[in-house]
Amino acid sequence: MREALDQWDFVLAAYALGVGGTLATAIWSWLAMTRAEARRDRSREK
Repeated sequence: MREALDQWDFVLAAYALGVGGTLATAIWSWLAMTRAEARRDRSREK
């Protein structure tokens, strides 16, 4: 067991949150874009 705080735990956690958040935002944006394109295509067919 360690008594001192190790900053690398926090650094790795920050990187994990940053990369995870970036990936989540990219996937969310991609899904929103494909839904918008599908709506656009449906509206052009009418």
